[in-house]
Amino acid sequence: MRAAVYYGPNKLEVAHVPEPHPTPGTVKVQVGFNGICGTDLHEYYAGPIFIPTSPHPLTGQQLPLTMGHEFSGVVTEVGDGVTDYASGDRVAVMPLYRCGHCGPCRAGNYNICQQIGFHGLMSDGGMAEYTVVPTDMLHRLPDNVSMELGALVEPMSVAYHAATLGVGGQERSDPGGVGANADGTSMVFGAGPIGIGLWFALRGKGVEDVFVVEPSATRRASIEALGARTLDPTAVDVPAFIADHTNGAGADSVFDAAGVAPAVETALACVGARRPMVSVAIYEKPLTTPLLNLVMNESRIQGSLCYTAADFEAVIALMARGTYDTTGWVTSIALDDVVDEGFEALHAGTKMKVLVDPSIAGGAS
Repeated sequence: MRAAVYYGPNKLEVAHVPEPHPTPGTVKVQVGFNGICGTDLHEYYAGPIFIPTSPHPLTGQQLPLTMGHEFSGVVTEVGDGVTDYASGDRVAVMPLYRCGHCGPCRAGNYNICQQIGFHGLMSDGGMAEYTVVPTDMLHRLPDNVSMELGALVEPMSVAYHAATLGVGGQERSDPGGVGANADGTSMVFGAGPIGIGLWFALRGKGVEDVFVVEPSATRRASIEALGARTLDPTAVDVPAFIADHTNGAGADSVFDAAGVAPAVETALACVGARRPMVSVAIYEKPLTTPLLNLVMNESRIQGSLCYTAADFEAVIALMARGTYDTTGWVTSIALDDVVDEGFEALHAGTKMKVLVDPSIAGGAS
Protein backbone atom coordinates (compact mmCIF):
# COMPACT_ATOMS: atom_id res chain seq x y z
CA MET A 1 0.00 0.00 0.00
CA ARG A 2 0.99 3.68 -0.31
CA ALA A 3 1.82 5.72 2.76
CA ALA A 4 3.39 9.10 3.59
CA VAL A 5 6.55 8.09 5.44
CA TYR A 6 8.49 10.61 7.53
CA TYR A 7 12.27 10.19 7.55
CA GLY A 8 13.29 13.52 9.07
CA PRO A 9 13.11 17.28 8.44
CA ASN A 10 11.93 18.11 4.93
CA LYS A 11 11.86 14.45 4.03
CA LEU A 12 8.38 12.99 3.67
CA GLU A 13 7.91 10.47 0.87
CA VAL A 14 4.90 8.61 -0.46
CA ALA A 15 6.28 5.09 -0.43
CA HIS A 16 5.03 1.55 -0.86
CA VAL A 17 4.97 -0.18 2.52
CA PRO A 18 3.57 -3.53 3.69
CA GLU A 19 -0.17 -3.51 4.31
CA PRO A 20 -0.84 -3.93 8.05
CA HIS A 21 -3.02 -6.62 9.61
CA PRO A 22 -4.94 -6.44 12.88
CA THR A 23 -3.61 -8.02 16.06
CA PRO A 24 -5.72 -9.03 19.07
CA GLY A 25 -7.79 -6.08 20.30
CA THR A 26 -7.24 -3.99 17.18
CA VAL A 27 -8.98 -3.33 13.87
CA LYS A 28 -7.77 -2.57 10.38
CA VAL A 29 -9.15 0.70 9.01
CA GLN A 30 -9.31 1.78 5.38
CA VAL A 31 -8.56 5.47 5.71
CA GLY A 32 -11.16 7.84 4.28
CA PHE A 33 -9.47 11.17 4.92
CA ASN A 34 -6.50 12.27 7.02
CA GLY A 35 -5.96 15.88 8.07
CA ILE A 36 -2.57 17.59 8.13
CA CYS A 37 -2.07 19.14 11.54
CA GLY A 38 0.09 22.04 12.69
CA THR A 39 2.09 19.49 14.67
CA ASP A 40 2.77 17.63 11.42
CA LEU A 41 4.10 20.87 9.94
CA HIS A 42 6.42 21.38 12.91
CA GLU A 43 7.75 17.84 12.47
CA TYR A 44 8.25 18.29 8.73
CA TYR A 45 10.09 21.59 8.91
CA ALA A 46 11.88 21.37 12.27
CA GLY A 47 11.61 17.79 13.53
CA PRO A 48 11.83 15.29 14.78
CA ILE A 49 10.23 16.93 17.82
CA PHE A 50 7.58 14.51 19.10
CA ILE A 51 8.32 11.70 16.65
CA PRO A 52 10.65 9.39 18.58
CA THR A 53 14.18 8.58 17.45
CA SER A 54 14.26 5.60 19.83
CA PRO A 55 11.44 3.17 20.58
CA HIS A 56 8.49 4.91 22.22
CA PRO A 57 7.60 3.31 25.58
CA LEU A 58 3.97 2.69 24.64
CA THR A 59 4.20 1.82 20.95
CA GLY A 60 7.75 0.53 20.53
CA GLN A 61 8.00 2.46 17.25
CA GLN A 62 10.42 5.12 16.10
CA LEU A 63 11.56 7.09 13.07
CA PRO A 64 10.88 6.47 10.18
CA LEU A 65 7.13 6.07 10.39
CA THR A 66 3.90 6.85 8.59
CA MET A 67 2.43 10.19 9.69
CA GLY A 68 -1.21 11.06 10.25
CA HIS A 69 -3.24 11.33 13.46
CA GLU A 70 -6.41 13.14 12.27
CA PHE A 71 -8.41 10.58 10.32
CA SER A 72 -11.62 8.75 9.64
CA GLY A 73 -12.22 5.50 7.85
CA VAL A 74 -14.07 2.21 7.52
CA VAL A 75 -13.26 -0.94 9.47
CA THR A 76 -12.28 -3.69 7.04
CA GLU A 77 -10.99 -6.40 9.38
CA VAL A 78 -11.00 -7.09 13.11
CA GLY A 79 -8.41 -8.82 15.27
CA ASP A 80 -8.95 -11.67 17.71
CA GLY A 81 -11.17 -10.80 20.65
CA VAL A 82 -12.87 -7.83 18.97
CA THR A 83 -16.64 -8.19 19.28
CA ASP A 84 -17.91 -4.59 19.43
CA TYR A 85 -16.78 -3.54 15.93
CA ALA A 86 -17.28 -5.20 12.58
CA SER A 87 -16.27 -4.79 8.97
CA GLY A 88 -18.13 -1.86 7.45
CA ASP A 89 -18.28 0.30 10.57
CA ARG A 90 -17.56 3.97 9.84
CA VAL A 91 -15.30 5.47 12.48
CA ALA A 92 -13.34 8.49 13.62
CA VAL A 93 -10.15 7.72 15.51
CA MET A 94 -9.05 9.27 18.81
CA PRO A 95 -5.32 8.65 18.38
CA LEU A 96 -4.18 8.65 22.02
CA TYR A 97 -1.93 6.03 23.56
CA ARG A 98 -1.86 6.25 27.35
CA CYS A 99 -0.06 4.19 29.98
CA GLY A 100 -2.98 3.78 32.39
CA HIS A 101 -0.85 3.84 35.54
CA CYS A 102 0.72 7.31 35.90
CA GLY A 103 -0.85 9.88 38.24
CA PRO A 104 -2.93 11.66 35.58
CA CYS A 105 -4.15 8.36 34.10
CA ARG A 106 -5.17 7.04 37.52
CA ALA A 107 -7.09 10.26 38.09
CA GLY A 108 -8.91 9.81 34.77
CA ASN A 109 -6.98 12.58 33.02
CA TYR A 110 -5.42 10.35 30.41
CA ASN A 111 -5.16 13.23 27.94
CA ILE A 112 -2.15 14.40 29.98
CA CYS A 113 -0.60 10.95 30.44
CA GLN A 114 3.07 11.28 31.37
CA GLN A 115 4.01 8.88 28.56
CA ILE A 116 1.36 10.03 26.08
CA GLY A 117 1.66 8.83 22.52
CA PHE A 118 -0.20 9.57 19.30
CA HIS A 119 -1.09 7.23 16.49
CA GLY A 120 0.66 8.83 13.53
CA LEU A 121 3.40 10.50 15.58
CA MET A 122 4.61 7.68 17.81
CA SER A 123 3.35 4.87 15.57
CA ASP A 124 2.48 4.32 11.92
CA GLY A 125 -0.59 6.45 11.32
CA GLY A 126 -3.41 7.35 9.01
CA MET A 127 -1.70 9.13 6.14
CA ALA A 128 -1.92 5.86 4.27
CA GLU A 129 -4.40 3.58 2.55
CA TYR A 130 -4.79 1.42 5.68
CA THR A 131 -3.80 1.54 9.33
CA VAL A 132 -4.38 -0.65 12.41
CA VAL A 133 -5.63 0.86 15.67
CA PRO A 134 -6.77 -0.41 19.10
CA THR A 135 -10.52 -0.49 19.59
CA ASP A 136 -10.37 2.02 22.46
CA MET A 137 -9.48 4.67 19.88
CA LEU A 138 -12.63 4.14 17.80
CA HIS A 139 -15.76 6.30 17.70
CA ARG A 140 -18.62 5.40 15.39
CA LEU A 141 -19.79 8.00 12.90
CA PRO A 142 -23.53 8.49 12.31
CA ASP A 143 -24.68 8.02 8.74
CA ASN A 144 -25.20 11.77 8.30
CA VAL A 145 -21.61 12.64 9.29
CA SER A 146 -19.37 12.50 6.23
CA MET A 147 -15.89 11.01 6.13
CA GLU A 148 -14.52 14.52 5.61
CA LEU A 149 -16.16 15.71 8.83
CA GLY A 150 -15.04 12.49 10.50
CA ALA A 151 -11.41 13.39 9.81
CA LEU A 152 -12.03 16.74 11.51
CA VAL A 153 -13.36 15.22 14.73
CA GLU A 154 -9.84 15.07 16.19
CA PRO A 155 -8.88 18.76 15.74
CA MET A 156 -12.41 19.89 16.55
CA SER A 157 -12.17 17.88 19.78
CA VAL A 158 -8.98 19.75 20.66
CA ALA A 159 -11.00 22.95 20.36
CA TYR A 160 -14.06 21.53 22.12
CA HIS A 161 -11.95 20.41 25.10
CA ALA A 162 -10.53 23.92 25.40
CA ALA A 163 -13.98 25.47 25.12
CA THR A 164 -15.22 23.23 27.93
CA LEU A 165 -12.36 24.38 30.15
CA GLY A 166 -13.33 27.97 29.42
CA VAL A 167 -17.12 27.90 29.58
CA GLY A 168 -17.97 24.49 31.01
CA GLY A 169 -20.55 22.03 29.83
CA GLN A 170 -24.29 22.37 29.51
CA GLU A 171 -24.49 24.09 32.91
CA ARG A 172 -22.28 27.15 32.60
CA SER A 173 -23.43 29.42 35.42
CA ASP A 174 -20.75 29.93 38.07
CA PRO A 175 -21.76 32.10 41.02
CA GLY A 176 -18.23 31.81 42.41
CA GLY A 177 -16.92 33.72 39.40
CA VAL A 178 -14.10 31.39 38.38
CA GLY A 179 -15.72 30.11 35.21
CA ALA A 180 -17.89 31.62 32.53
CA ASN A 181 -21.50 31.62 31.45
CA ALA A 182 -23.43 31.49 28.21
CA ASP A 183 -24.58 35.09 28.48
CA GLY A 184 -21.05 36.48 28.68
CA THR A 185 -18.61 37.48 25.97
CA SER A 186 -16.06 35.00 24.66
CA MET A 187 -13.04 35.77 22.50
CA VAL A 188 -10.98 33.55 20.23
CA PHE A 189 -7.51 34.68 19.19
CA GLY A 190 -6.47 33.12 15.89
CA ALA A 191 -8.72 31.99 13.03
CA GLY A 192 -6.82 28.91 11.95
CA PRO A 193 -8.44 25.47 12.16
CA ILE A 194 -8.39 25.34 15.98
CA GLY A 195 -9.71 28.90 16.21
CA ILE A 196 -12.52 27.98 13.82
CA GLY A 197 -13.14 24.87 15.92
CA LEU A 198 -13.36 27.01 19.06
CA TRP A 199 -15.97 29.22 17.40
CA PHE A 200 -18.02 26.17 16.42
CA ALA A 201 -17.66 24.65 19.90
CA LEU A 202 -18.68 27.84 21.70
CA ARG A 203 -21.69 28.19 19.44
CA GLY A 204 -22.52 24.53 20.05
CA LYS A 205 -22.44 25.21 23.80
CA GLY A 206 -24.90 28.05 23.40
CA VAL A 207 -22.46 30.97 23.68
CA GLU A 208 -23.73 33.63 21.30
CA ASP A 209 -21.51 36.65 21.98
CA VAL A 210 -18.20 35.56 20.42
CA PHE A 211 -15.51 37.66 18.75
CA VAL A 212 -12.63 36.18 16.74
CA VAL A 213 -9.44 38.26 16.70
CA GLU A 214 -7.34 37.68 13.58
CA PRO A 215 -4.88 39.98 11.72
CA SER A 216 -5.04 38.03 8.43
CA ALA A 217 -7.68 39.38 6.07
CA THR A 218 -7.92 35.99 4.34
CA ARG A 219 -8.58 34.13 7.57
CA ARG A 220 -11.01 36.76 8.77
CA ALA A 221 -12.95 36.41 5.53
CA SER A 222 -13.06 32.62 5.88
CA ILE A 223 -14.52 32.62 9.36
CA GLU A 224 -16.80 35.57 8.64
CA ALA A 225 -18.31 33.50 5.80
CA LEU A 226 -19.30 30.95 8.44
CA GLY A 227 -21.10 33.65 10.43
CA ALA A 228 -18.45 34.79 12.89
CA ARG A 229 -17.83 38.35 14.04
CA THR A 230 -14.18 39.32 13.78
CA LEU A 231 -11.80 42.02 15.01
CA ASP A 232 -8.66 43.10 13.16
CA PRO A 233 -6.06 43.84 15.86
CA THR A 234 -4.07 45.96 13.41
CA ALA A 235 -7.02 48.31 12.95
CA VAL A 236 -8.93 48.14 16.24
CA ASP A 237 -7.89 48.73 19.86
CA VAL A 238 -9.20 45.34 20.89
CA PRO A 239 -9.02 45.75 24.71
CA ALA A 240 -10.76 49.13 24.46
CA PHE A 241 -13.44 47.67 22.19
CA ILE A 242 -14.11 44.78 24.59
CA ALA A 243 -14.15 47.06 27.61
CA ASP A 244 -16.79 49.18 25.91
CA HIS A 245 -18.73 46.16 24.65
CA THR A 246 -18.87 44.60 28.14
CA ASN A 247 -19.42 47.83 30.10
CA GLY A 248 -16.00 47.45 31.64
CA ALA A 249 -16.43 43.87 32.80
CA GLY A 250 -14.07 42.31 30.28
CA ALA A 251 -14.46 39.06 28.41
CA ASP A 252 -16.01 36.13 30.22
CA SER A 253 -13.60 33.67 28.58
CA VAL A 254 -10.66 34.12 26.23
CA PHE A 255 -8.97 31.46 24.11
CA ASP A 256 -5.52 31.69 22.57
CA ALA A 257 -5.21 29.61 19.41
CA ALA A 258 -2.62 31.92 17.85
CA GLY A 259 0.46 31.08 19.89
CA VAL A 260 2.25 34.41 19.51
CA ALA A 261 3.13 37.01 22.13
CA PRO A 262 0.99 39.89 20.78
CA ALA A 263 -2.11 37.70 20.89
CA VAL A 264 -1.40 36.59 24.46
CA GLU A 265 -0.77 40.15 25.64
CA THR A 266 -3.98 41.40 24.05
CA ALA A 267 -5.96 38.44 25.38
CA LEU A 268 -4.77 39.09 28.93
CA ALA A 269 -5.76 42.74 28.57
CA CYS A 270 -9.28 41.64 27.60
CA VAL A 271 -10.06 38.91 30.11
CA GLY A 272 -12.43 39.85 32.90
CA ALA A 273 -11.90 39.54 36.64
CA ARG A 274 -11.58 35.95 37.88
CA ARG A 275 -12.04 34.69 34.32
CA PRO A 276 -9.82 32.34 32.28
CA MET A 277 -7.57 32.73 29.30
CA VAL A 278 -7.43 29.20 27.94
CA SER A 279 -4.24 28.44 26.07
CA VAL A 280 -4.64 25.82 23.34
CA ALA A 281 -1.66 26.93 21.22
CA ILE A 282 1.88 25.61 20.90
CA TYR A 283 4.39 28.37 21.63
CA GLU A 284 7.52 28.15 19.50
CA LYS A 285 9.17 31.09 21.30
CA PRO A 286 9.35 31.87 25.03
CA LEU A 287 6.79 34.39 26.27
CA THR A 288 7.69 37.39 28.41
CA THR A 289 4.13 38.52 28.91
CA PRO A 290 3.45 40.78 31.94
CA LEU A 291 1.14 39.09 34.43
CA LEU A 292 0.07 42.16 36.40
CA ASN A 293 -3.44 42.08 34.96
CA LEU A 294 -3.87 38.48 36.12
CA VAL A 295 -2.80 39.41 39.64
CA MET A 296 -4.95 42.52 39.88
CA ASN A 297 -8.04 40.78 38.47
CA GLU A 298 -7.49 37.30 39.90
CA SER A 299 -7.87 36.02 36.38
CA ARG A 300 -5.88 33.01 35.23
CA ILE A 301 -4.19 31.18 32.38
CA GLN A 302 -5.57 27.69 31.84
CA GLY A 303 -3.69 25.19 29.70
CA SER A 304 -5.57 22.79 27.44
CA LEU A 305 -4.16 19.60 25.92
CA CYS A 306 -5.83 17.18 23.55
CA TYR A 307 -9.25 15.75 24.40
CA THR A 308 -11.10 12.88 25.97
CA ALA A 309 -13.53 10.32 24.62
CA ALA A 310 -16.34 12.52 25.92
CA ASP A 311 -15.07 15.42 23.78
CA PHE A 312 -15.05 13.16 20.71
CA GLU A 313 -18.61 12.04 21.34
CA ALA A 314 -19.77 15.63 21.92
CA VAL A 315 -18.20 16.83 18.67
CA ILE A 316 -19.68 13.94 16.69
CA ALA A 317 -23.12 14.70 18.17
CA LEU A 318 -22.79 18.37 17.17
CA MET A 319 -21.70 17.33 13.68
CA ALA A 320 -24.77 15.12 13.40
CA ARG A 321 -26.85 18.18 14.29
CA GLY A 322 -25.24 20.20 11.50
CA THR A 323 -23.19 22.54 13.72
CA TYR A 324 -19.96 22.24 11.70
CA ASP A 325 -19.45 23.57 8.18
CA THR A 326 -16.34 22.95 6.04
CA THR A 327 -17.22 25.55 3.40
CA GLY A 328 -14.32 27.77 2.39
CA TRP A 329 -11.62 26.51 4.75
CA VAL A 330 -11.17 22.77 4.07
CA THR A 331 -9.49 21.35 0.95
CA SER A 332 -9.00 17.71 -0.09
CA ILE A 333 -5.92 16.51 -1.96
CA ALA A 334 -4.45 13.24 -3.22
CA LEU A 335 -1.95 11.32 -1.13
CA ASP A 336 0.62 11.70 -3.89
CA ASP A 337 0.32 15.51 -3.56
CA VAL A 338 0.84 15.58 0.20
CA VAL A 339 4.08 17.56 0.13
CA ASP A 340 3.42 20.23 -2.52
CA GLU A 341 -0.35 20.67 -2.14
CA GLY A 342 -0.38 19.84 1.55
CA PHE A 343 2.65 20.72 3.67
CA GLU A 344 4.08 23.40 1.38
CA ALA A 345 0.69 25.04 0.74
CA LEU A 346 -0.14 25.15 4.44
CA HIS A 347 3.30 26.50 5.28
CA ALA A 348 2.89 29.21 2.65
CA GLY A 349 -0.55 30.12 3.97
CA THR A 350 -2.36 29.46 0.69
CA LYS A 351 -4.60 26.83 2.33
CA MET A 352 -6.12 26.62 5.80
CA LYS A 353 -6.97 22.97 6.36
CA VAL A 354 -5.98 20.09 4.12
CA LEU A 355 -7.44 16.59 4.14
CA VAL A 356 -5.50 13.85 2.39
CA ASP A 357 -7.57 11.33 0.45
CA PRO A 358 -5.57 8.08 0.06
CA SER A 359 -8.01 6.75 -2.54
CA ILE A 360 -6.93 9.37 -5.09
CA ALA A 361 -3.93 8.21 -7.10
CA GLY A 362 -2.68 11.67 -8.05
CA GLY A 363 -3.67 15.25 -8.80
CA ALA A 364 -5.34 17.57 -6.34
CA SER A 365 -9.10 17.33 -6.00
